[in-house]
Amino acid sequence: MPKDDHREGIGGMINPRRYGIERVAYLLMRISGLGLLAYFIGHIYETSNILRGKVGWNEFMAMISTTEGHIIMSIVIAMCVFHTVNGVRVMLGHGGVGVGTPARPDYPYDPASQNYRHKIGIYSAMVLAAIAMMYGIAVMFGE
Repeated sequence: MPKDDHREGIGGMINPRRYGIERVAYLLMRISGLGLLAYFIGHIYETSNILRGKVGWNEFMAMISTTEGHIIMSIVIAMCVFHTVNGVRVMLGHGGVGVGTPARPDYPYDPASQNYRHKIGIYSAMVLAAIAMMYGIAVMFGE
């Protein structure tokens, strides 16, 4: 197999310069989904500590009420907000909202579904996630 057959592997697949902001949103959606799944499992373990009584609950809360715990919670807040807002954008797009009118695909192919409305939605999801994360940090660290 020749060495220069343009195989880039995973690095080529996740390269945002090749596919634009839509690829970044795609990757962030998957990463935030997996992160929220991991948090969900941890949250079930966390809340099950209530069965150990007040002392067990307070011991566990003291263990997670650290700087690292607050940073993880702020990342969870950002993942949750991004996943929600971007999910609403994707659902609206699947419903035909903001997709644009269909047209014949002439070269250079410019899909009508990847227009400025959806890019604004992606950037809005990122900005709202950043704002929510900063608010969470301000609340947990006492401003």
